Amino acid sequence: MTEKTRPSPAEIRAFRAENPKMRERDIAAQLGVSEGALVAAEVGLTATRVDADANRFLGRVAELGTVMALSRNESAVHEKIGVYEGIETGVHASIVLGENIDLRIFPSRWAHGFAVVKKDGEQDRLSLQFFDKAGNAVHKVHLRPESNIDAYHSIVADFRLEDQSQEFVEVALANSAADEEGNVSRDELRDSWSRMTDTHEFFGMLKRLKIGRQAAVRSVGDDYAWLLENSAVADMMHASVAVGLPIMCFVANNGIVQIHSGPIFNVQPMGPWINVLDPTFHLHLRQDHIAEVWAVRKPTKDGHVTSLEAYDAHGEMIIQFFGKRKEGSGEREDWRDIVENLPRNGASVAA
Repeated sequence: MTEKTRPSPAEIRAFRAENPKMRERDIAAQLGVSEGALVAAEVGLTATRVDADANRFLGRVAELGTVMALSRNESAVHEKIGVYEGIETGVHASIVLGENIDLRIFPSRWAHGFAVVKKDGEQDRLSLQFFDKAGNAVHKVHLRPESNIDAYHSIVADFRLEDQSQEFVEVALANSAADEEGNVSRDELRDSWSRMTDTHEFFGMLKRLKIGRQAAVRSVGDDYAWLLENSAVADMMHASVAVGLPIMCFVANNGIVQIHSGPIFNVQPMGPWINVLDPTFHLHLRQDHIAEVWAVRKPTKDGHVTSLEAYDAHGEMIIQFFGKRKEGSGEREDWRDIVENLPRNGASVAA
């Protein structure tokens, strides 16, 4: 949508008023604006612009007590209820390593912040919401009845910006390397892959070889990565519930990775969604957005580790799962058995 046809903040608010039951992301898509622009249109009404400095936020967020932390991408929503603890800040990356809330944060990607108040009957629903330069939601903190409301208002007062404009300038982000094939032979890729001693070396290997993640798993060979049926994610969830297997579930966007570690209990399909609806963990995954699911095996000093990875039609990873394990110990056999027995896709995409 060009600037000429871009709706004004008043037009955005009018459309929302006319469509009170429409989801915010659907409204943004319909209007051709970002979700950040949608929130900015409410500044001075239900929203306040606040400092988006991620590390400054991390310095105060524990004051809120128990909250719901939400991170999402286009196809998956990851919600965890708990407190922010085990916080370590850095220029390039920061972490939250709490019992429930487990995050990897990239501060340079956080560009816009808002404190949002929404009416829910007689109750005010309070949140802090952060967006990247393009207006994509990076992270949201929703207060709960047991949260510290006074601390919230104190943070909002301290973080409030002088600029309280309703306009939102969206800056296009550089294309990811999701579809980058890389000028690398399969032998070179397999050699580098085989030399890994830790799963955290994987991203560095991709960057060094200048190959996208999906391109790498497609071409490395089925001893390291094999294609599964798209139902494999739901199948894995049900199998994990059946045996009480603790898993790790990663959902990432441009500015954050949010992680669940532990068993899951209540898995429910609803339309195109597969949902985990547990007391402190909610996951909502659009199964119809899944284009490929891969089982991926990476060598480590403790033996190989197997992940389950779902990709969308653009080659972006939607969600990733591991069996929960302690650092320095091998992979759980029950997790390995589940993944290795998931239905394989007969089509070969390897070059």
